[in-house]
Amino acid sequence: MYLNCKTYFSFRYGTFSTKELVTQAASMGITQLALTNINNTCDTWDFVDFCRENNIKPVLGSEIRNGNELCYILLAKNNNGFEQINRFISEHLPEEKPFPKRPDLQDIYCIYPFGSVSVNELQAHELIGVQVTDINKLFGLSVQIHIDKYVVRHPVTFQDATHYNLHRLLRAIDKNIILSKQDPKDLAGKNESFFPPTQLFEAFQSYPSIVNTTLTVLENCSIKFDFKTDKTKKLFSASKEDDRQLLRKLAFDGIILRYGSQNKTAKERVEKELAIIDHMDFSAYFLITWDIIRYSQDRGFFFVGRGSGANSIVAYCLQITDVDPIELDLYFERFLNPSRSSPPDFDLDFSWKDRDEIIDYVFKKYRRDHVCLLGSYTTFQTRAILRELGKVFGLPKEEIDQLDSGNLKDDKIQRQINFYGTLLRNFPNHLSIHAGGILISEKPIYQYTATELPPKNFYTSQIDMFVAEKIGLFKLDILSQRGLGHIRDTMDLVKKNKNVTINIHDIERFKNDPKVAYQIREADTIGCFYIESPGMRQLLKKLECDDYLTLVAASSIIRPGVAQSGMMKQYIYRFHNPNDFEYLHPKMKELLEETYGVMVYQEDVIKVAHHFGGLDLSEADVLRRAMSGKYRGRSQFEEIKIKFFNNCRERKYPESVSAEVWRQIESFGGYSFSKAHSASFAVESYQSLFLKTYFPVEFMVSVINNFGGFYSRELYFHELKKTGAHIQAPCLNRSEYLTMVSGTTVYMGFIHVQGLEEQMIMSAIENRKKTGPFLDLADFIERLSPGIEQLNILIRIGAFRFSGKTKKELLWEANFLHKKNAGPSVSGFLFREQPQQFHLPGLAQHPLDDALDEIELLGFPLCNVFELSMEDPLNFLPARDFHLYSGKQVSVLGYLVTSKPVNTITNEIMHFHTFLDAEGEWLDCIFFPNTSRYYPVTGKGFYAMKGKVVEEFGVYSVEVSECRKIGLRERNAFPNSLKAESLKPKVQSLNLKI
Repeated sequence: MYLNCKTYFSFRYGTFSTKELVTQAASMGITQLALTNINNTCDTWDFVDFCRENNIKPVLGSEIRNGNELCYILLAKNNNGFEQINRFISEHLPEEKPFPKRPDLQDIYCIYPFGSVSVNELQAHELIGVQVTDINKLFGLSVQIHIDKYVVRHPVTFQDATHYNLHRLLRAIDKNIILSKQDPKDLAGKNESFFPPTQLFEAFQSYPSIVNTTLTVLENCSIKFDFKTDKTKKLFSASKEDDRQLLRKLAFDGIILRYGSQNKTAKERVEKELAIIDHMDFSAYFLITWDIIRYSQDRGFFFVGRGSGANSIVAYCLQITDVDPIELDLYFERFLNPSRSSPPDFDLDFSWKDRDEIIDYVFKKYRRDHVCLLGSYTTFQTRAILRELGKVFGLPKEEIDQLDSGNLKDDKIQRQINFYGTLLRNFPNHLSIHAGGILISEKPIYQYTATELPPKNFYTSQIDMFVAEKIGLFKLDILSQRGLGHIRDTMDLVKKNKNVTINIHDIERFKNDPKVAYQIREADTIGCFYIESPGMRQLLKKLECDDYLTLVAASSIIRPGVAQSGMMKQYIYRFHNPNDFEYLHPKMKELLEETYGVMVYQEDVIKVAHHFGGLDLSEADVLRRAMSGKYRGRSQFEEIKIKFFNNCRERKYPESVSAEVWRQIESFGGYSFSKAHSASFAVESYQSLFLKTYFPVEFMVSVINNFGGFYSRELYFHELKKTGAHIQAPCLNRSEYLTMVSGTTVYMGFIHVQGLEEQMIMSAIENRKKTGPFLDLADFIERLSPGIEQLNILIRIGAFRFSGKTKKELLWEANFLHKKNAGPSVSGFLFREQPQQFHLPGLAQHPLDDALDEIELLGFPLCNVFELSMEDPLNFLPARDFHLYSGKQVSVLGYLVTSKPVNTITNEIMHFHTFLDAEGEWLDCIFFPNTSRYYPVTGKGFYAMKGKVVEEFGVYSVEVSECRKIGLRERNAFPNSLKAESLKPKVQSLNLKI
């Protein structure tokens, strides 16, 4: 009877969750139920799972619409029919093709809305759906002649009247209109909630054959599905045995590359892993990953294999990862074991410039019908809800901004926004793309999902990672990150600028390099992946980190889970004082001696849960997934918590000890790393550090050209200055669109100049390469005919300084020549006219003019920014002298770099602000809640501060008690005491040699 039901995966339309739809049907005694979401099959397999739990027969299908127009309902007679529906949706949605009036599909029922087609035209599988509101329209029709062509179609869209209102709000959000402008044709019928079966039988009592036909249709539909079987591509080569032998050959070839031919330990571990991989049918998964790596190597792409796959020595031997699991004592069972409740996956990181080509290779290699990116769902959350509902209710922008800031008034509209906003929270909003997941299936992907084509232009599943995992489709993560772009571009620049080729995978050399160790110990890590943030730099200094193993630990303890539990500070203390603390329990010492009794990695939590708390490995794995944010259920987690405490009581642990251990476990929620993951990050950090140490100019230029990163462009250019590079403003005869380096001279790229049109600049660069350098301003205007606004920007940024004229002279000349040369440029002059000479009065050039132009056009000056401060920096204590004033009150002057707000235990806001001082050194300041409240830091600029110098593990900062913002100096305010030489950033000479 219920063959047209929707959930909230009919995006911005339905209001049932998948579970709610099924449980409400079960409570009404319904035994057959069809899921027909609008143009998708997103939650099909959750629906099937819930139906089986509730003894309901699931029927699968989709409601096909062109915009608001309901075309038909498709129901799958069997698995082949479901695949046909998915193919049908996937054919039309990606191409944005309207769905046809009559679909040509196999093994399906097609149900048209009453009145949309003539019953005489119907084929055997086509039917007409009759709603309760259509019954009176049957009177006078020859229903009995075509009695087997009519079925009951009672749509189920929302739960009740309240949720009908929510449905109306969703439709208004979708149409971006206010409620009063809503068109009834955009809405579901007011009766589209569950009717009891008896009520439907009663409504159709005059047409019992329609009821019988409906039941027959539902009986004729079935779906067979085994959730437990692996549906990922099973073979890489011709057979399972061929895969096994190929993987074995590659692994033992890799032993020689990684360990030499005599390493018995490595050979024994490879044998052990290969046996488990073969037993669990994962040979093809390893080979597919290896093949992707091989392709990227052939193309010269840089990559990093990370995640739990780094626990595998086979992965290390296949060069999927550069983490040596023997060196770090990583156990393979963390990656793959029979007790693990979820499948493993490899995380492969590529440069953001290369990732799409890698994905394209996978699509072409394994064929379009078997590959798709993994989908995800953007959900409605508080901020978006308030703004969307504010617009729907017609509130002005000012009131919506107040809602957004938490300023809720107690009036009728805002009470409604609050009420319906609570109902709307966590509803899926639209289909999106998983950060890097890709599915490669043995059978056609359409047996499991329809696909769409988001802006990335790769077909993407309508199911998300949770559903994919539930049905046995195991993802491979192909990710991108800017850090790898830094590394790849640096290698290219070094080759071009210094003719040096770097083996970036020579990790052992990097780890044992004393100059690289010095860089880590000094926390000179700006631009380096994962270790450049203020918090990480401070941690490296506190740990006096200068080796690989400590960096691996630092990569994990910086995570909020460890920090918020208070264990980061404990770890640092215990690291420096290994004999001056007590373990929570002797068992904890046995398990966590390597990390001084602190749970640093996911593996530590699994060990503690298993060996201390008595949980089995599969239960410990649930904890692991909960910690990584990849676990969807909470009830099982609570059951495990109860079992943990019961086991602790049986083992007679003190309650206080058990409670503290569990508190530390819980504090990891969503933030912890696996040790292999931390090791992978540390490897990439070492690669960045090596390049920064030996090729600092090329490295910082690459960081700038890849954008992203923790800091602003200004800070990265500041760091580039510290390398000794000579930074030049953009020049039309030397610069490219991106920043370029020649020797130690760096020409800033035109991309950084605000207001410049990319097309005009690219034309200028191409013209320069074809025709030669520009001779002067007149030559540029003749060859390019730029608009006067673009011309003025180029002059003000200094792009014509090769002409030998001042900016003011050039601006006079530009406005004259632009009028003279208005219109298209004329090429092919036989003789070039001499440019007109202008005799202008002396035009004063102030030292601040260039800096002010640069601030406006670049966002920052290229000079030492402290030359612009209204206060004399020499009147303030520099950061290098903090160690002489520990515990004392000082005055400091800083230029803001970045800020981090933090909630205190009492739910107040404090801030950690990072500044630069006039010598270019870091100035870390702590603003406790009172200071943050009364002396707020209001964005970029100079700040004069008073406060107390404090020290923790050798790292100094200032607890600020007073703060005031300092303006820029007036043009005539150049104190003699300000010596430019005294303000130059210090360049540390390391006498670096390759």
